[in-house]
Amino acid sequence: MSTDRKHNPRLAEVALALGGFGIGTSEFVIMGLLERVAADLQVATAEVGYAISSYALGVVVGAPLISALAARLPRRMLLIALMLVFAVGNIASAMATSLWPFVGLRFLAGLPHGAYFGIAALVAAAAVPVEERARAVSRVMLGLTSAIVVGAPLATWTGQWLGWPSAFLGVGLIALVTALMIRLWVPSQPRDPHASPKREMSALVKPRVLFTLGVGSIGFGGMFAVFSYVVPTLSSQAGMAETLGPWVLTIFGVGTIIGNLAGARAADKNLTRAIPCILVWCLLVQGGFYFAANHLVSGLLFVGLVGTSMALGPALQTRLMDVAGDAQTMAASMNHAAFNGANALGAWLAAVVIKAGADWSSSGLVGAGLALCGLVVFAIGLWQERRQPSTTRAA
Repeated sequence: MSTDRKHNPRLAEVALALGGFGIGTSEFVIMGLLERVAADLQVATAEVGYAISSYALGVVVGAPLISALAARLPRRMLLIALMLVFAVGNIASAMATSLWPFVGLRFLAGLPHGAYFGIAALVAAAAVPVEERARAVSRVMLGLTSAIVVGAPLATWTGQWLGWPSAFLGVGLIALVTALMIRLWVPSQPRDPHASPKREMSALVKPRVLFTLGVGSIGFGGMFAVFSYVVPTLSSQAGMAETLGPWVLTIFGVGTIIGNLAGARAADKNLTRAIPCILVWCLLVQGGFYFAANHLVSGLLFVGLVGTSMALGPALQTRLMDVAGDAQTMAASMNHAAFNGANALGAWLAAVVIKAGADWSSSGLVGAGLALCGLVVFAIGLWQERRQPSTTRAA
């Protein structure tokens, strides 16, 4: 029975999804606890946004670095190590007593993020028949979307009730449990004898890969520009009670699930057309948040609509995997790095605008501007691709 359990792909998927649940909870819970963290660390609320950017930068740095340097390591061992680092980063974050140590520890917690999701997807796909690979990967990613809908709101309630450090301590515990479950339930897989840092890094010199990452790291930033400060925005401009903060996260999470499904369907029909159409949608809903945030009902509605910006995720993931060649680990990891680069950029730009004296809801205008920039990057990349001979595009 023990052997069967260890080789049960469903149990392996549960273990890997739990890690995604912990990562997603850690990434998104701080948006609902900004004011609590700011009050405890005695800084302005907008300054806590630096911790959001720091976490995202950790993902951006960690994804390519870990994917390249650990290319030859056994995947199960690497997944366990990544979860242990993630646990340490979150537990230590809960113990921070001032802003900049907290910001630095969020960077540490972000390092394993992109590599974990990339490697977990490959492990899940290898554990099932070829015709079930996509479904296996989607079940692992269910942990992330569940975190937005359930994990982050629950952690926000816990943080409001027991103090914000309890939220990060809880995430650290989830990471430790995940590491144990991976050791027990995820089968060991043979190392790829052809894997090498050089092969993985080759993805980063392909123009189509770079343009796709550019669209993600810029165009996706608008969603995070709005969401990073959505609770203080609705509190200050729409008179929302702080106790409704977890519901805001839930509404946003439902929007991300809807967007994720719609984006995947659109990408399957016509990938080249889906990406610019989704970016135009992002521009409209994020810009609309600027006008909707003064009233609670319309503000909450647009929180959900901004969440549908997640439609960009599956479309970009599909294109990135199409153009990355055999550097699949790097491609999968860098997809999450690009999204977290967008997180860092969006949160930082919105903080700059708000600290300069603009209304909190101006984050929506920042988001609309980033979506427009992402559209420009995509158009330039498509123009550059079509100018090249077909033999060059395949490279």
